[in-house]
Amino acid sequence: MQSPIPFIACLAGLILTTAAHAKQVSVHDPVLAKEGKTFYLFSTGPGITFYSSPDMRNWKEEGRVFPGEPAWAKKAAPSFNDHIWAPDIYFHDGKYYLYYSVSGFGKNTSGIGVTTNATLNPRAANYKWQDQGMVLQSVPGRDNWNAIDPHIVDDASGTPWMSFGSFWSGIKLVKLDASRTRLAEPQAWHTIAQRTRPASVPDDAAGPAEIEAPHILKKNGYYYLFVSWGLCCKKEASTYHVVMGRSAEVTGPYLDRSGKDMAQGGGSLLIGGNAQWKGVGHNSAYTIDGKDLLVMHAYETADNYLQKLKILDMKWDKDGWPTVDPQDLDRYQSKQQ
Repeated sequence: MQSPIPFIACLAGLILTTAAHAKQVSVHDPVLAKEGKTFYLFSTGPGITFYSSPDMRNWKEEGRVFPGEPAWAKKAAPSFNDHIWAPDIYFHDGKYYLYYSVSGFGKNTSGIGVTTNATLNPRAANYKWQDQGMVLQSVPGRDNWNAIDPHIVDDASGTPWMSFGSFWSGIKLVKLDASRTRLAEPQAWHTIAQRTRPASVPDDAAGPAEIEAPHILKKNGYYYLFVSWGLCCKKEASTYHVVMGRSAEVTGPYLDRSGKDMAQGGGSLLIGGNAQWKGVGHNSAYTIDGKDLLVMHAYETADNYLQKLKILDMKWDKDGWPTVDPQDLDRYQSKQQ
């Protein structure tokens, strides 16, 4: 009888190889929430892709939020093709609000909507998403801003504000009403971050003023605004990176480390790409279970620039600014079940 040792060695090698190449979660624009003992991750994708996890490392794909398409999507974005962009998950008064956007790629033919649910657990008896329709729309030729990439934050008085925007005239902030599904009246608008847009760029073009994906974290008496500069989705040519500023008021001004207003082109680097990871950005930020977390996507050079989930610990320096360790891009690896 042939010795079993070579077979066992071969099997062990196969197991090690399989483990080393375990499938990671491949997402764009991730946002995170925790309900009970379970973490939920939502991302750009058909119908909004979402996952669940007990530990933020092992993730189970749960399908899609929208079984079909939002009823209003084609009206706001005639080229809508079932791909829903850049969700934001928000909890208030016993209810979850999932904001999302639809758009024509590279155009500001866009709209932001919101759907609500009593729970994020798809196996709960009361699990049911109920779409509340469109909150905000941008129209080419009328608006020089883009209604995508929503994020909701409550100010010190509990008033909800929605930041949003991509390219054009940058990042806007608008007040929501108590329902959190409509704009407050009279409307209150602010520009909180932008980059220089050459006057020669046609109004209907995105232009080179690359800024998008706002997220505001309340911490230590400040509102910290994170945005992504550069280009995503370009594989090896991706230049996405995260910059930040902070303000004592939700409406700004948001100043970077040098004191420059983000509405005047300011922004201090939080994390950029490197040789191993390109396109680092479209982050969200949270305090969960006493830990501060930066959640984002990054393109892995060694895997043909496939986008992958990254969750990094955030620390705080002596001046009260968040910091992350770029080496954590390698240390954190998700595993998709």
